[in-house]
This record gives sequence, structure tokens and C-alpha cells, in this order.
Amino acid sequence: MPTFPDPDDRNALADGCRRCPALAERRERIAWGNGPADATLVVVGEAPAAGDPDADRWRGGNLTGLAYTSRRSGRKVRELVADAGYAGDAYYTNAVKCFPADPDDPTDNREPTAEERANCRPYLVEEVRTVDPDAVLATGKHATKSVLAVEGLDLDGFLDSVLDTVECRELDTTLVPLVHPSYQEVWIGRLGYAREEYVAAIRETVAAVGE
Repeated sequence: MPTFPDPDDRNALADGCRRCPALAERRERIAWGNGPADATLVVVGEAPAAGDPDADRWRGGNLTGLAYTSRRSGRKVRELVADAGYAGDAYYTNAVKCFPADPDDPTDNREPTAEERANCRPYLVEEVRTVDPDAVLATGKHATKSVLAVEGLDLDGFLDSVLDTVECRELDTTLVPLVHPSYQEVWIGRLGYAREEYVAAIRETVAAVGE
């Protein structure tokens, strides 16, 4: 099982950001990025999960203040990256750093809006430029769109873009879109992969980028 990050290791880029007032009012903590500042990979999610206050370890970014630390998505992504050979060599963050609560179910999250992604994008740019990774793994449609927006690009058909690399001149790295962890059991198979094959494809893609 992946090592749970120390909350003191989060890369807090601002104190009490309120660029999105509605998100600021409902969050527990800002879920900043965490991981080595010289990592080979930056892994970008969409937004932090609500978190589980009764969980022993994987409590969720909204409660820990750490990106990709939920019991569901956080665990899946960290295990995927570890299996691809990058355990301890990845920096984890989100396109939106605050938990976007679903108005119909405050314990669940809704998709971040385009405005929220735009408000948070300068933080993402700062993180990627500071870490200077070989590749950015964007998990899901909204994370991918947020990275592409830095390049002035948009996304046309997310599933067709999975593992299809994009050179990012503004960020000086390569984007590798991945399936969102919430849907990977369904979509990896529909894309023609077994999990082991998907992990191998990620490993090969990142290795080719780093050559």
C-alpha cells in the first residue's frame, strides 16, 4: 500500500485563498499538492474528495489538506503510479484545490466548473514549473482540460486522448491523459486494456517521454 503523506509536507502556495468564495466557505482545508519537488511525474486530479473522518489513513484531501489522499481515488491513483514504477517519484495535486461539494449530497463532490479551474490554474502552473517533471499525468477530463488550457488548447473527445501525449511548450513538459480513477475499472477495459496492460502502457509512455 502506498505511504500516506505527512500533512506537513503539503506544498501550500497561498494562505486562505478565496478566489472561489463558494468553495472557500464549504471546505475544511485547501488540498495542496504534495510529493518531491524534483519528481519525475506530476499527477493532476480534478478536485479533492470530501474525505472520511472515520478512516484511519486515507481521510481525503478536504480533511487532510493533501491532494489525492482519499480512500477511493487517492489510493487507486497512488497504487497505479507505484505499479508503473514511480512510487516516491511523483508529485500529486489537483486542478482545483478545494472540495466542490455536491449541493444535493454534501458528502460527495460535483465536477469543478470552468471558472473554478481557471481561478486555480495559476497554482497548477506554479507547481508544474517548479517541479519541472518529465510528464504530467492528468487523471480525467477536467484535469486534462485544465492542463491543456495553459497551452491555449481544448479537448475534443476525452477517451480518444487517453495515453495520447501532448507536448506542452508553456509548461515545458509532456501531458499524458489518464482515465479518472473513479471510472478506471469500467473504461480501462473498454479501451482494450487489462489493468496490467494499462500500467505497462503508462510505464512505456512515460519512459519514451523521458528519453
